[in-house]
Amino acid sequence: MNELAATCSCPDYETRRVKCKHMWAVEIVKTVETAADGSQVVTESVKVTRKTYAQNWPAYNAAQCAEKETALVLLRNLCDGIQAPAQKATGRRPIPFADAIYGMVTKVYTTVSGRRASTDIRACATDGKPASTPHYNSIFNYFDRADVTPVLVNLIEQSAAPLASIETAFAVDSTGFSTSVYRRWFDAKYGREMAESTWLKAHAMVGTTTNIVTSISVTDSHGADSPELPALVASTAQRFTMAEVSCDKAYLGNANLTAIEAAGATPFIPFKSNSRSAGSPAWRRMWGLFMYKSDEFLAAYHKRSNVESTFSAIKRKCGGSVRSKKYTAQVNEILCKVLCHNLSCLVHAMHELGIDPTFGSAKVAA
Repeated sequence: MNELAATCSCPDYETRRVKCKHMWAVEIVKTVETAADGSQVVTESVKVTRKTYAQNWPAYNAAQCAEKETALVLLRNLCDGIQAPAQKATGRRPIPFADAIYGMVTKVYTTVSGRRASTDIRACATDGKPASTPHYNSIFNYFDRADVTPVLVNLIEQSAAPLASIETAFAVDSTGFSTSVYRRWFDAKYGREMAESTWLKAHAMVGTTTNIVTSISVTDSHGADSPELPALVASTAQRFTMAEVSCDKAYLGNANLTAIEAAGATPFIPFKSNSRSAGSPAWRRMWGLFMYKSDEFLAAYHKRSNVESTFSAIKRKCGGSVRSKKYTAQVNEILCKVLCHNLSCLVHAMHELGIDPTFGSAKVAA
């Protein structure tokens, strides 16, 4: 930030041309002291300010104290709606599918290894939440199953449904989760072996009031952001009445604007420096709003920062990396992290907003 010229190089200032968070955070305070002989001593100091928001502390404290117990009960209610796939008539009888999902999410919620999480899973079985206590190796096997992925995605969407009467404005973005798996290759230019850590990308639609994740998809690190938006919008529109969708410039495109308007929402995506007014009807409508009602546009677009807060909350609670080694297991582990976050949001909404969560059925793909 350039304090003397009162400008900033961040995208927020470049788009809005008003005082951004960096300007609010750092201000230069100049003090002038005049001595007896008339000389002046000028002292400059940096004043750091932080904008705060009101918090219902009694409700917040109650939600934090009851989060784990309540979240595990909500998880059980979600798992009760899972319809297990058909099993073979012969062979060893498998553990209940719902109990395996419950064990997976509980393991991720504890943020410890599968062996150490066995204590918490057994305690849940003692309380009657799962009907059985899956062995940690069995839980690892379920992480590697591709048919678990659509179930976890459905559970995430189901867990967000109780907030349909609250959330009308949404934001979309992606974030990365690192792994302990390395990709190695021989670089002919430098004549030596090179290596880099692989990572996965989670694309999420988030409610800007409660930070609940309403829809999600997980891709490898090469997955582009823009093509994922129509599916996220369509999935969210099945359970929510959408009024606004805010995204950054990476999602700017006629197809995305049309998809958002088809869901009944107004898109708020800032234009790039080389953008022009010509385009689809949805493009032209947003261009007019962006150019002639900039205050209204920027007030709605500012809600996009909530998706960054959501990703930060997920990583602070459940970690920003995955323990699994195989790709399918890594995807399922990320989905479990997001489900844990949604359960936490539900607990806070129960105490702060007075909702009573109820869930439908979560069906597994054949």
